[in-house]
Amino acid sequence: MSKTAKLEIDGKIYELPIFIGAENEMSVDISKLRDVSGAITLDAGYKNTGACKSEITFLDGEEGILHYRGYSIEELAEKSNFLEVCYLLIYGELPTPNQISDFETHIRRYTLVNEEMKSIIDGFPTTAHPMGVLSALTSALIAFNPKAVNPEHPDELYEAVCKLMGKFLVIASWTYRKSLGYPLNYYDNTIGYVENFMQLMFKLPTEPYKANPIIVKALDKLFILHADHEQNCSTSTVRMVGSSHAGLFASISSGISALWGPLHGGANQAVLEMLEEIDANGGDADKYLAKAKDKNDPFRLMGFGHRVYKNFDPRAKIIKEAADEVLKTLGVDDPILEIAKKLEAAALTDEYFISRKLYPNVDFYSGIIYRALGIPTDMFTVMFAIGRLPGWIAQWKEMRLNKEPIGRPRQIYTGYPLRSFVAMEKR
Repeated sequence: MSKTAKLEIDGKIYELPIFIGAENEMSVDISKLRDVSGAITLDAGYKNTGACKSEITFLDGEEGILHYRGYSIEELAEKSNFLEVCYLLIYGELPTPNQISDFETHIRRYTLVNEEMKSIIDGFPTTAHPMGVLSALTSALIAFNPKAVNPEHPDELYEAVCKLMGKFLVIASWTYRKSLGYPLNYYDNTIGYVENFMQLMFKLPTEPYKANPIIVKALDKLFILHADHEQNCSTSTVRMVGSSHAGLFASISSGISALWGPLHGGANQAVLEMLEEIDANGGDADKYLAKAKDKNDPFRLMGFGHRVYKNFDPRAKIIKEAADEVLKTLGVDDPILEIAKKLEAAALTDEYFISRKLYPNVDFYSGIIYRALGIPTDMFTVMFAIGRLPGWIAQWKEMRLNKEPIGRPRQIYTGYPLRSFVAMEKR
């Protein structure tokens, strides 16, 4: 016998179906509530609303659990690589050797970006924020690929996925090169995907470049950890825009804009800006730890705690090791990173932070790694977008194949009730 929930409104009882997810998540199905009762629910920010059913990512914030397609994030970060995880998210299963080889071959086939795209990027001033440029360039890909992608045609969708994966890495690096006034680099089909990101970003025409394998490994892990995170702001945006049957490129462009916000993907940039503020004011980490504990002080530690995870962010545990290895390998002497180490040590040992579960999160450690690599803070969110791309694609694909209806939230009107028009001379 199926379970139901009972809701009483004005003395009348309505029975609502209960749906249980694969990990025993319980939900009350209110999809028919307005039809039968005339009432709607009010849930600002959709914090308690399941907007869809999804087979992609499972997240348990209370227990600190994150799974992609049933695989733990810990195991994927240890045993897999970013392109394998991309394939897993988008197609549902880990690829066979032939499948991953074909996937990478097809991505390489589409890595060349139309030269006319350079005219578009040249139209931006060097001061333009890389995320704004990236969103515009992603949207501009539509002009060079005007045919709408049919998600129900496997070959057509596969081509679009590989095309976006190939070109996105290139145009993301171009936003950085543009800000420096450097010549734009091209994808090198003889090396791997993450290695390509490094040479696209840092290779100079005046000298050879070879990426440090420890750095490549750390970035590969970071991209995996950022690849999907259930129905967050940018992912929900991609699904919402895609529900109108907007194309894949347009939907991804909307996700980039959502990710840009400082409350979402901009969090790792906020971490470094905080560290720079502490450094500019004398570099006294203890002083700022005291400020963070003072409830009357508006200062807040960025990169500690998480909106979803009520325990330790599982991604932070993984990337902390990579951050330590990167700093050791590079031997970076940077006062900003020394402040970060002091804050981290305090948060992991101080009872105030431990009792409130204000542990360093993935944004804290990713910001440290990017800083150590010499990546400027306004590029941090672009790095996030590169990692999140496969998740956005997977979510868009699932939404379209599930034939989900166009997104159309309701509202509770709080304005004036009906009133009479007042003639101009009487106002």
